[in-house]
Amino acid sequence: MEISYQSLIEGKPHQIDLAGKKVCVARIGEEVFAVSDLCTHADAMLSEGEITDHKIECWLHGAEFDLRTGAALTPPAVAPLETFSVTRNGDVVTISQKTEESGK
Repeated sequence: MEISYQSLIEGKPHQIDLAGKKVCVARIGEEVFAVSDLCTHADAMLSEGEITDHKIECWLHGAEFDLRTGAALTPPAVAPLETFSVTRNGDVVTISQKTEESGK
């Protein structure tokens, strides 16, 4: 899926639909990250949460995740988020599923 880099407001999560999966996309500085939008602890959309540095906080119970790796950083979440490949070419950001062979 392609989206405009300019449409991403820095520090504000944005939800997209990638082949039926809800994905949370976030712009931090010049970097763009994409993780599963569903908190691994409870049925809550992370795109409704807050971003601080490279962390996103679930609005429902306060669990934090690393946007770079998907790792759960604070309880009550313990399972990591799925992460997605992000490439940028000028103003075009492409989000895609990672391949198992390359991990990208």
